Amino acid sequence: MIELEDIGDLHDPVMIAAFEGWNDAGEAASSVLEHLADVWGAEVVAALDPEDYYDFQVNRPRVVVEGGKRRISWRTTRILVARDTSLGRDVIIVQGVEPSFRWRAFAVELMELAEAADVSMVVTLGALMADVAHTRPIPVTATSDNEDTRHRHGLEVSGYEGPTGIVGIVSDAATQVGIPSVSCWAAVPHYAGHSPSPKATLALVGRLEELFDAPIEHDELEDDARAWERGINELAESDSEVAEYVESLEEAQDTAELPEASGDAIAKEFERYLRRRGTDESGTSGPV
Repeated sequence: MIELEDIGDLHDPVMIAAFEGWNDAGEAASSVLEHLADVWGAEVVAALDPEDYYDFQVNRPRVVVEGGKRRISWRTTRILVARDTSLGRDVIIVQGVEPSFRWRAFAVELMELAEAADVSMVVTLGALMADVAHTRPIPVTATSDNEDTRHRHGLEVSGYEGPTGIVGIVSDAATQVGIPSVSCWAAVPHYAGHSPSPKATLALVGRLEELFDAPIEHDELEDDARAWERGINELAESDSEVAEYVESLEEAQDTAELPEASGDAIAKEFERYLRRRGTDESGTSGPV
C-alpha cells in the first residue's frame, strides 16, 4: 500500500502517468512527466516498494554519490504532486518504470491512491515506433472507453487488439473503478526512435494542452525538437536510401491528412488554439 505523506486537500486533481520501457519509444512519454514535474515544481510524496514489482536484474539499482556519500538508488515508481498548475487544478504525477511482475496489484495500488485523492480523470501517456516522417508533425492519438469523456473532449474509441503494456493495464483499472481515463499515444519515427525524441515529447505536451484546454510552459522543448529534427535531416542527407524512404513517408502522410485540411477543421483548431493561449479576446470564430 502506498504510504503518503500529509499532502492535504487537492483541488480537482487529475492523475497523469507514464512509464519507461515498452510503452516509451524515444523516451517521449516519460520525458513529458519530467518536463511537467520541472515546470510545475512537483514534489515527491510517495514511492511504491520496488521489492513488490521489480526484477532487480532487469532494473538494476544504481550507486549514486550525494554530498560526498555513496548510497543505493532503487528503480521504482514515484508519486509526485503538482499544485497551482497552469491547468487550474492539481496534478498527481505517476512516474516510473514498467513493473516486472504483479501488474494487477500494481494497478490496484495506483487506483486506491486515485480514489483516496478523489481523482476525476486518469491520463496515461505512451509512445510507439511507427512509419511516420520526422519532418511532419508527430501524430498523437487520444482515446477513451468512457462515452461522456469522448464526447466532451472530442476523442476516439480505441479499436486496438493485441499485446499491451502497463499503461493499458492502468487505463483499464481506472475504468473498472469508475474513473474516466484517457490514453494518449505519440507515433515516433521508427528510424529515429532509439534516441530521445523531444519532438514527440512536445507533441504529447500539446495534446495535454488540448485535452485540458490550458497552456503548459514549453521551456526548451521547442528548441530541442528543432535540434532533433536537424540531426535526423543530416542523417538522411548522408544516406540516399534513408532520404528516399523519408520522402515516401512524407508523401503518404500528406495524402492521408488531406481530408483534415477542410475550412471547418482549420477554424476549429484555430479556436482551440486561441482558447488555450488565452488570446481570444475579440470573440473571433475562425481564422481571419
